Amino acid sequence: MAEEDDTKIRILQSLRGKICEAKNLGPSSGPNRLRDLCTFCTISLDQEEVYRTKVYEKSVSPFFGEDFYFEIPRPFQCLSFYVYAKSMFQRDLPVGKVAIRKEDLYKYSGKENWFHLQPVDPHSEVQGKVHLEMRLNELITETGSVQQLVVQIIACQGLPLISGQNCDPYATVTLVGPARSDQKKTKVKKKTSDPQFEETFHFEVTRSSSYKGRSHFQVEEEDMEKLEIKVELWNNGNLAQDVFLGETRVSVKILRIDHVHKAWYLLQPKGNGTKSKPDDLGSLRLNVTYTEDNVLPSECYTSLRNLMLKSPDVKPISASAAHVLGDVCRDNVGYEALLPVVRLLLHHNRLLPFLTAVAGLELENTQEANTIFRGNSLATRCIDDMMKIVGRSYLTVTLKPVLNEIFESNKTCEIDPIRLKEGDNVEVNKENLQGYVQKVFTSITQSSSSCPPLMCDVFRSLRQLASKRFPADPHVQYSAVSSFIFLRFFAVAVLSPHTFQLRSHHPDPEISRTLTLISKTIQSLGSWGSLSKNKLSSFKETYMYDFFKLFQEDECIEKVKKFLDEISSNVCKESSGVEDSFVLKEGEVHKRAQGRKRIGKKNFKKRWLRLTNQELSYHKQKGKEALCTIPVKNILGVEKLEESAFNRKNMFQVIHSEKPLYVQAGNCVEANSWIEVLSQVSRCNPGRLSVFHPSAYVNASWLCCKEANENAPGCKPCTATVLANIQLDIDCDRETERIFFFFSSNLSRLQKMEDACAGMSVYLGQQKEQEEYSAFTIQDPKETFRTITELRAVLEELQAHHDLKGALTDEPGTIENPIVGKTA
Repeated sequence: MAEEDDTKIRILQSLRGKICEAKNLGPSSGPNRLRDLCTFCTISLDQEEVYRTKVYEKSVSPFFGEDFYFEIPRPFQCLSFYVYAKSMFQRDLPVGKVAIRKEDLYKYSGKENWFHLQPVDPHSEVQGKVHLEMRLNELITETGSVQQLVVQIIACQGLPLISGQNCDPYATVTLVGPARSDQKKTKVKKKTSDPQFEETFHFEVTRSSSYKGRSHFQVEEEDMEKLEIKVELWNNGNLAQDVFLGETRVSVKILRIDHVHKAWYLLQPKGNGTKSKPDDLGSLRLNVTYTEDNVLPSECYTSLRNLMLKSPDVKPISASAAHVLGDVCRDNVGYEALLPVVRLLLHHNRLLPFLTAVAGLELENTQEANTIFRGNSLATRCIDDMMKIVGRSYLTVTLKPVLNEIFESNKTCEIDPIRLKEGDNVEVNKENLQGYVQKVFTSITQSSSSCPPLMCDVFRSLRQLASKRFPADPHVQYSAVSSFIFLRFFAVAVLSPHTFQLRSHHPDPEISRTLTLISKTIQSLGSWGSLSKNKLSSFKETYMYDFFKLFQEDECIEKVKKFLDEISSNVCKESSGVEDSFVLKEGEVHKRAQGRKRIGKKNFKKRWLRLTNQELSYHKQKGKEALCTIPVKNILGVEKLEESAFNRKNMFQVIHSEKPLYVQAGNCVEANSWIEVLSQVSRCNPGRLSVFHPSAYVNASWLCCKEANENAPGCKPCTATVLANIQLDIDCDRETERIFFFFSSNLSRLQKMEDACAGMSVYLGQQKEQEEYSAFTIQDPKETFRTITELRAVLEELQAHHDLKGALTDEPGTIENPIVGKTA
């Protein structure tokens, strides 16, 4: 979402959370209870669906358990969660919804909340904004003086799709008062969500009876209070009923004679929507965190960025800016604040020395070898974050094939006698589970050549630090590595594959149970060779003890040791020189037939689009042979396509050596995601274009520049792609802004740490350490105090930049900050 003008503020939005569960769905009484229908949930930005859970089995209280995360590529007014009952023979039945206005999202951030479902009312389903110009003119006529109200409907933006297509909008303008309702109507605009109306309407306002020739005529105050302008947007249904798209109301009293009022207004529900009784439709438990980063021009972040990048060189490491951030934010957000630090250091190749330093500090405070890196600390969290960022493709190559097999074959693997169902054969189940565990274990222990170099460097450093700290323990060098690679990486990914994008949805209960048993076994197998040979006694459950005896202990230990040696030794791994192919993204889209010169619905067909690190292909259906394959090395550009090209939203183009590939994604989030991943994977291709055509070549000319030559160079600069590599989708300015946010949100803690440093310097750290200073890691009070002083200076400087930029952009009524009008 980078802006072309680097002097502007970039507003970058993201949403993450979890759709947990529902209870008591459907009407509280009567025959319409949803006991016999399956259910699913969707997430919508305004009226655009951007996420859908899988369908869950018949229940009035289904457990969904689905995590979600996505970047929000456009402005929005309302975030909605819909619950639907799945129907086989008719349209899915909306059960109810939870609608949260954007400005209210902060109230629910970071914690689970139960929400009462509200009815799905068509008149409350609105989105978009309208641009109005209004003024009052005084007209002197032969019969006296009257006021004339002039209303111009200039344009609308962001109106919803109707049945998946752009709408045919028109507007009505009504002057509403106690004894009048004068309505006028614009022309219908065809197939557009951003209509340009440019139509002006005049309304006469009758003068008051007390008029005696005053030079500044105004309507009596009580009349002005009651007059308002109502603007409604509708979709022209032709033969069907017109569909309400939204309204806004503006009080006439805000207008003054001969003064032009021009502003953007958000469209509102009709009558502000309706609400049902709280318990009519059931409830939905959600965890929602909305993040909005107001990213300033890059030069504003120079001082803070440089201070953070200096962290690995600070001695002791606890006095560094990065470590101070972890300390002051620990009580409020845990170690969440460390993720932008990890990403920033990673982008600038400064992460390895920082991780080595913080791991060394933790080992200094570790007293027993068998507890090494077992807690949730600053060091373990940073290494966890690093593995999730750089190890994404490693997980895909190593685990995705075997996990797909587990999901598709879905063999029963329950071995707990208490959980067995009638007819289950525990020996068959044990054999199924053993086969799955063996496949996962083999995939992991044979994957060393795919382990990312940075992970290998970190593991080698951990191994050396652990051996130095506990020289008498021959196993500690292995446990230092296995506690991360097995316990915190592979075992967690097996347990929750949807969290690591290895599967699209949360597994059903039976598969989830299978994954739990596999994960527990992999954890034990992975730590076996590094701790002791007698691991059977560590199992609390008898059935796990019996199951584990099926594995050949010595053979497993040797495989684990060999694998750990390979990913943490000084010897460079041999590579075949051929990069493994792995899927980066795939999904259903609408693709326009290449080379067609005319516009028509038949030119668009559903296709399955699939991108690997080596090629882009589309297929008639998932799993079918490719209809067309484009090598990634041949991609010359990936850009958005103007809506006007084919009267379709969410379109993008893949420019390559032949005809451009025009694709329509299902929603704005999907379109943004496709553009991002395609741009990243092709960013280093030779011959990438510097200019492109933002529209299509139709009817013998380019719609954007009217050039007749189909091979004419583009008329608009291409979007710059500056990412380091496909795994590191890192916006350093955004990460630094996040760091600024966390520091700014914890200034009181920063002050306490500064006071602690000052006190320890005066009292040599003895008198008050236990009471006031133990919450912070302060090894060198003077050096830590110096860092905090620097931090305060750069934070104040950055806050001043924010205040200045904010003052220039916060004016209400702009397209970026539309006014929320009155509601009925």
